Amino acid sequence: MNARRVIAVAWKEAREIWRDRLYFGLAFALPVILMIVYCYGLVQDVENAPFAILDHDRSTLSRDYARRFLESRYFDFKGYAADGREAERLLVDARVRMVLVVPPGFERDLREGRPVAVQTIFDGTNTTPIRTLRGYVESIHRALGAELRADRLARTRGLAPERAEVLLQPLRVETRYLYNREVRALWAIAPSMIMFILMMTSPLLTALSIVREKETGAIYNIYSATITRAEYLLGKLLPNSVVSFLNILVLFVLATQWFGAPFEGSFRLFAIASLGFVLCTGCLGLLVSLLAKSQQAALMISVICGVVVALNFSGMTTPPQAMPPSLHATAQLFPAMAFRNVVLGTFLKGLDARLLWKDVAYFLLYAALAFALCATLFRKRTKA
Repeated sequence: MNARRVIAVAWKEAREIWRDRLYFGLAFALPVILMIVYCYGLVQDVENAPFAILDHDRSTLSRDYARRFLESRYFDFKGYAADGREAERLLVDARVRMVLVVPPGFERDLREGRPVAVQTIFDGTNTTPIRTLRGYVESIHRALGAELRADRLARTRGLAPERAEVLLQPLRVETRYLYNREVRALWAIAPSMIMFILMMTSPLLTALSIVREKETGAIYNIYSATITRAEYLLGKLLPNSVVSFLNILVLFVLATQWFGAPFEGSFRLFAIASLGFVLCTGCLGLLVSLLAKSQQAALMISVICGVVVALNFSGMTTPPQAMPPSLHATAQLFPAMAFRNVVLGTFLKGLDARLLWKDVAYFLLYAALAFALCATLFRKRTKA
């Protein structure tokens, strides 16, 4: 392999990337736009949900009940409603998602041990966040109910409040979350989006660069030149891989600085694994370029296959352990699952090379085999 010819093809490709404004924007602007859109669109966390309170009791205990919602980061208090019509108007105008209706005699009935029903009215137009809000409300109700029962038991039997709590709840569950300590979906989604976006854009860039020459007829210069198939493909692969690697660095900054995802691992390991991943996806783009004869076809094949692989064969929607054997075996044919392991391992778990070296080795082997397959399938002479 002649390094000078590889560099010549790579330099020509780099100049074409710089001169083609549409391709340049597709290479650098599209990943950033997709990162922002998908991260905000896929987050299922419900925080600062606007709500109002219709308090018919206006007692000390009803205000203490409201305070539990005011101090929670999941709710955003918008004020007290004067009556039922105002509460309904707040829901209709979408100024609040929930209204708590505290009945008259709230404090008196609770102090005397009688059950009280607090009405919670939700805006049910968006079901998924409402189910989450309902869980938050029920959790606060359970906590308040447990405190009231313990307080009543302590007063009637002359026990200390701590002893009364133990008698009422002899078994407790203490939950601890490893890695994602605040259980923020964005911390897991943002790193995963690096894999998802590069799985779409990286093969697309490489495929379009070759198919464009097929459409313009410039590919015939390669057919008649002395450059070998491997030299031509490698010259095409290198500039687009550099572009994809730069995109990974940009997405890394977005994930850590914009979306606040923690990075606990080694950046050097992440960079090496990312370089191997873009070589793998770039080789997949070379395979697409061998199948497509137009840029529209290359665009459709790259995007559709990238989305299908990233969603179904990476572990984003279905955990690898829950995949059927056939689906799990199919997933090994693509680098998406291995790179997601590296991304989540370096971002959230702080894993080092002792645990991730197999994935890095997989990228290098995958890229070598895929490039060899492309060089074998590529023909410098068309069939008669």
